[in-house]
Amino acid sequence: MDTTRPIEPRREQLGTEDDTADSVGDPRPEQTAAAEIPEPAPLTDHGPARVIAVANQKGGVGKTTSTINLGAALAECGRRVLLVDFDPQGALSVGLGVQPHQLETTVYNLLMERDVEVDEVILPTSVEGMDLLPSNIDLSAAEVQLVFEVGREQALGRAIKPVLDHYVVVLIDCQPSLGLLTINALACADAVLIPLACEFFSLRGVALLMDTIDKVRDRLNPNLSILGILATMFDPRTLHTREVRHRVRDAFGDLVFEAVINRTVRFPETTVAGEPITTWAPTSAGATAYRLLAREVLAR
Repeated sequence: MDTTRPIEPRREQLGTEDDTADSVGDPRPEQTAAAEIPEPAPLTDHGPARVIAVANQKGGVGKTTSTINLGAALAECGRRVLLVDFDPQGALSVGLGVQPHQLETTVYNLLMERDVEVDEVILPTSVEGMDLLPSNIDLSAAEVQLVFEVGREQALGRAIKPVLDHYVVVLIDCQPSLGLLTINALACADAVLIPLACEFFSLRGVALLMDTIDKVRDRLNPNLSILGILATMFDPRTLHTREVRHRVRDAFGDLVFEAVINRTVRFPETTVAGEPITTWAPTSAGATAYRLLAREVLAR
């Protein structure tokens, strides 16, 4: 199937911003919070990496977008970052300009074939200091095949362990389900970052995810913690999204990041361009929000 990019989106001209939701009545609370988040100190060495699973069983909440752009923002802070595409749809790989159907080896081969080393599968990205462990539809077969494996919940942890000393942060983009692949990500993670769209149905699903995290903590990974909840798809013009964000803040308190990701036309453009918003539209509100999120992640 031909997946050639149909259009070439317009790169941002520095000093301009045409984001619809960003330009109308946006209070931008992250701007006032930014001064309170310390700038990350420079590093002299890397590793062992902190593994962060980006998870939510509801689809369309911004997991992949947040993984790409948080990774790029962390790389801007001088941190070496590995992004793990752990979704058979391969959206993370596509979002970084990789064509999944053209790959000879992916994370699937790493999980299921003993003679494949992780260094053979990792790809560099256009962002300096950020690498990618790609995926494609083959990974969907792993969920079935791993059922018969001993220690099936730790398969991903075993696979990436050899390279943890090479990175500061590993971000795992989970599929929108609570199946065996997501359990693998949670079992090897130090923390979970939960993107939460500012919509009522997303809010309802968080309780189920929290229950799954508690079960993984009790049975597989006692050190698993919740890094924070990231409000995404926020539109300051609508009462609904403001109410949902307020309820999330009331329910989870300090777990909610100060950074808020607004709805913007820029994010679909970056997917077509195959690069993060921090390089595609570096002065946009979206890029600023993910840079603030990176600082918060490093401060927690």
